[in-house]
Amino acid sequence: MGFPGLVGFRGAAASRSAVVLALAAILAGCGSRQAANDTFSLASVPAVERPGATNRQLLVPEPTALKTLGSDQIVVRLSRSELQYLARAQWGDSLPRMVQDRLVQTFDNTGRIRVGKPGQGLAIDYQLITELRAFEISTDGAATAVVEIFAKILDDRNGTVRKQQVFRAVVPVRGAGNPAFVAALDAAFARVAADIVGWTLSSI
Repeated sequence: MGFPGLVGFRGAAASRSAVVLALAAILAGCGSRQAANDTFSLASVPAVERPGATNRQLLVPEPTALKTLGSDQIVVRLSRSELQYLARAQWGDSLPRMVQDRLVQTFDNTGRIRVGKPGQGLAIDYQLITELRAFEISTDGAATAVVEIFAKILDDRNGTVRKQQVFRAVVPVRGAGNPAFVAALDAAFARVAADIVGWTLSSI
């Protein structure tokens, strides 16, 4: 006489074992891919030649971003609603921290303003608040790099928003492979960063 309950238990146990083995294989595969990833950085943005304040002090906090843009993964947009990450590639740090660092460098390169990050003890006049809205390779049609950053200048003395604006750049991908994708993203970001820095300097 059979014992259906016992057979069911054995079947469930076998299924759980299969799931565990499958997960272990996936995690092992992820580890090997991670070890083989190429790591990329954003290039320094050239100095922006714009007239502007020389006696103001500006704080540049880390940009806010959705989870998809808040990691070290490089985003590829397949359609309006479908995203993936670029295979065998990653940023050298989380994307918001890299963008913050390059924006600070770009301001420094102008020699027109004192700039810093939170925690550096700066007696600030203004804050540059930014949000990463797009930082991706779009493959919906010809491959392009799309960078969009929303920025607002906050007067730290009275808490009012002095100005706000969306900055966007689209650059075609030239060539094939991960270096070509990252080079296009780098060029798009350089345009946006230069525009943000010039706009900020002329606004304060």
